[in-house]
Amino acid sequence: MKIFIATKNHNKLKELERILKPMGFEVLSENDLSEPLPEVDETGSSYEENALLKACSGLEVTGITSVADDSGLSVDCLDGAPGIYSARYSGAGATYSSNNEKLLAALDGVPMEKRGATFVSAVACVFPDGRKFTVRGECRGYVAEKCSGSGGFGYDPLFVCEAGCYAELTPEEKDRVSHRGKALRKFKDELQKYINGGEL
Repeated sequence: MKIFIATKNHNKLKELERILKPMGFEVLSENDLSEPLPEVDETGSSYEENALLKACSGLEVTGITSVADDSGLSVDCLDGAPGIYSARYSGAGATYSSNNEKLLAALDGVPMEKRGATFVSAVACVFPDGRKFTVRGECRGYVAEKCSGSGGFGYDPLFVCEAGCYAELTPEEKDRVSHRGKALRKFKDELQKYINGGEL
C-alpha cells in the first residue's frame, strides 16, 4: 500500500520511513514530488489537529492516503510547555539548539525530581474518500540538566526515558520505546481496521 508522508522535516521523515517501511508500506515523500510541499500553518490547538492539517495538505497535493505526525515535549513544571509549540519554542528562526537552550534556561534550578516530562506524538491519516483517524503515542521521562549524546534530533539530547537518553540510543532502541514508535504501531493496527472495512 502506498502512503505519503506529509512532512518537511527531514529528520522526522527519516524516522517515519525507518518505522513504516518494515511494516510493508510503500512510502512516498516530498522527495518524490516535482515541487516542494506547501508550508502548513499549524493553527490547531492540539497535536492531533495539527497532524490532521498536515496530512490533509499532503492528500490535497498527492491524491493518495497521507500521513503526518505532530509531536512535542510537554514538561510538567512548565504547565505542559513547550507542547505543541515545541518546534518554535525559542521564537522565529528557532533551531534545535536554541530550543534546547531556552528549555534549559526555563528549568534552571529545578531539581531532578520535578523535571518530569512526556514526549507526545500524534499521527494522523487521511484517505482519498474522506475518512480519517488519529492515534497518539507517549513516552514518559524527564529533562536532563545538560545535553548528551549525538543521535536523534530536537529535544532528544535532553530527554531521558527508562531506556536512557534518546540521543544516546541506537535508532532501533529509540524506535522501540519512543513516542513516535508507539504511535506508529497503533497507526498500523488502526489502519488495518480501515483496510478491512473497505477498499483504499
